[in-house]
Amino acid sequence: MQSIVLYLIPVLGLFGLIVMWFKSSWVTRQPAGDENMTQLAGYIAEGAMAFLKAEWKVLSYFVVVAGALLAWSGTLVPTSSPAIAISFVIGAVFSATAGYFGMNIATKANVRTTQAARTDLKSALKVAFTGGTVMGLGVAGLAVLGLSGLFLVLYNVFVVNTGGSVNGVEMEKAIEVLAGFSLGAESIALFARVGGGIYTKAADVGADLVGKVEAGIPEDDVRNPATIADNVGDNVGDVAGMGADLFGSYVATILATMVLGREIIVNDNFGGMSPLLLPMVIAGIGIIFSVIGCSLVRIADDKDDVQTALNIGNWSSVVLTTIACYFLVMWMLPENMTLRGHNFTNMGVFMAILVGSVVGALMSVVTEFYTAMGKRPVNSIVQQSDTGAATNIIGGLSVGMESTLVPTLILAAGI
Repeated sequence: MQSIVLYLIPVLGLFGLIVMWFKSSWVTRQPAGDENMTQLAGYIAEGAMAFLKAEWKVLSYFVVVAGALLAWSGTLVPTSSPAIAISFVIGAVFSATAGYFGMNIATKANVRTTQAARTDLKSALKVAFTGGTVMGLGVAGLAVLGLSGLFLVLYNVFVVNTGGSVNGVEMEKAIEVLAGFSLGAESIALFARVGGGIYTKAADVGADLVGKVEAGIPEDDVRNPATIADNVGDNVGDVAGMGADLFGSYVATILATMVLGREIIVNDNFGGMSPLLLPMVIAGIGIIFSVIGCSLVRIADDKDDVQTALNIGNWSSVVLTTIACYFLVMWMLPENMTLRGHNFTNMGVFMAILVGSVVGALMSVVTEFYTAMGKRPVNSIVQQSDTGAATNIIGGLSVGMESTLVPTLILAAGI
């Protein structure tokens, strides 16, 4: 059973990437509009790719130097290994790839969404949402495939080939080296997010200064060539940077749970590895339910409530994943476990998962309330605009500060 699950998890990650490829191909096949539209979209795609290449070139130097230092540090700690440098590099490459997937599809979906919007809202939503799904599945698929595949290799190298035990120093060394994957992913996410964000804001402000202040033309006007740079910045910062950031956070979440799982002493049907495998299995199963949830996002021809359609897909995937977690926990984990002298049950583990799911869902509801059109917070800011920019800024700041209270209370209550 242990071997089956070990090899099944990377397959789930690969499944996510395959679905991503099909959705990306579908978006690419959609009409891109007239010659002017495709020309402008080509400029944006070319500029975004040029920025990514320049960013990757600089980051490659950092990855080499940091990898060398990690390899050296791996020789100083008995529970580590120089192989952590390889894990670090793989994590960095996967993180950069996740960002590229998002940016590549964004530069294709933008013009196709515009063309679809000429027909109706339903067509535009389908193209735009499918384009966003590509990055989401790419991030999840790469994370599950990379983390589980690397764990499989490290488990065989450090535990199986050395005759070590799951609860011994050999498994600790494997997890320590696996942590390099997360470090590489987070390092690239940091530079991609910050570097892309700086470029985004510089291009945005620069375009507005030239257009509105100097030339006296409206913001994002077609007569302003700097608008191209502004759109390039949106892609490299808000899409590529976001993709790398999400990848790093997703990997770190799974890995942190695995680190805790290694400390748990169990007697199960997985050779004592069920606490290590469960986080990756949940992430892999989550990909399947995410695909199902995405397929439920649709609006009727006579409807324009996009938020409701998105909520249906979001909530369905959350509910299905939570239900699946119950059966996975009951199947994989033994009834009683011990962590550093403290006893707990598999039902306690599921309750922690359930509380976390509820907290995350409530966070989503609160965020939607404070940011959605037609809700009280946004309407209050709109009303403040009637008396000028000063009251608008004050109103926006006050609503923003107010919006932090409920999420903080929810998070504290969940913990």
